[in-house]
Amino acid sequence: MGRKPSKNMNLPPRMRARRQRSGKLYYYYDTGGVPRKEIPLGNDFIQAVRKWSELEAETEPRASIVTFRHAAERYIRDTLPLKSANTQKVEMFAMVKLMEFFDDPPAPLKEIKPVNIRQYLDWRIRNARERLIKLGRKPKGNEGQVRANREKQLFSHIWNKAREWGYVDLANPCVGIKGYKEKGRQDIYIRDDLYQRVYEHAKQPLRDAMDLAYLTGQRPSDVLEMNEYAIDEGCLVVQQGKTGTKVRIAIVGELQALLERIRTRKSKYNPRNFALIVDERGQQFTLGRLQDAFAVAREKAGIRPEAFQFRDLRAKAASDKAEDTDLMSAQYQLGHASVTMTEHYIRNRRGKKVAPTK
Repeated sequence: MGRKPSKNMNLPPRMRARRQRSGKLYYYYDTGGVPRKEIPLGNDFIQAVRKWSELEAETEPRASIVTFRHAAERYIRDTLPLKSANTQKVEMFAMVKLMEFFDDPPAPLKEIKPVNIRQYLDWRIRNARERLIKLGRKPKGNEGQVRANREKQLFSHIWNKAREWGYVDLANPCVGIKGYKEKGRQDIYIRDDLYQRVYEHAKQPLRDAMDLAYLTGQRPSDVLEMNEYAIDEGCLVVQQGKTGTKVRIAIVGELQALLERIRTRKSKYNPRNFALIVDERGQQFTLGRLQDAFAVAREKAGIRPEAFQFRDLRAKAASDKAEDTDLMSAQYQLGHASVTMTEHYIRNRRGKKVAPTK
């Protein structure tokens, strides 16, 4: 067996992370034994976990007792690659938590009961709160609930796939186990003055990101993926990471002025990065850095985190678009499959504008 890690404990068993002099994080597979041997897995987390899964087991479980790990590893190999890059990343982080609970010790699939799903949800909340306390932050009471629900959904999907593969023939233990109640953000609308307060405390990279997110109406991850190669025939072409939907946004008006501003700012950097949103050194902005920068600016503006999140700019864009033009235009901008979906997305944010009785 390999040495038990003392840090990066959220990684799957025998997977190690080491930061190089360049600052990049690389992953390795610890084969154990003496002398110690590690197999490089690369610096991409998703690809690293996929290689880890291939090293951990063959396509079919060889053990006489099929555990959750066997089903999870096959899911990683066969099912996960069919999903979008963003979904793969989200599910892999969720998988780490599921493994932490259902693989220590290994849980045979046939022995996992509904009560164990309830135990997982409770454990997940305790885990999130303990992490906050360890970081010196005070828990508010709802930490980890949304992630716990998403991880339960992933477990359910893995179980259903395991039934298809013949690993288990029992009913899904998630059935009948209620997750945590989630309060959505369907009633949140970011007023212009609130936007401006954060904007005034933002550095230029964050300002560029805020403006680009609002003017295009795209998700944060898609905004950060936008690059100069996506500009074609007077349009900014976006292929949404979540759904794969393509949207062509005309480069006119304020968007045209914004892209000119970004182009001017980027021209002083050498070598030049082709991403539209870059930091003060000309390097592509990551989602983590974007969220951190936004949190700092929001705090300086004296705004509570629940009152304004970066992702709310997509809903603001849709609401304003529907108000200024029509609902169908907002649907096309968001890349929604139907007007009904867009209407549900924005209907409670500003309220329906009506005329007085007289």
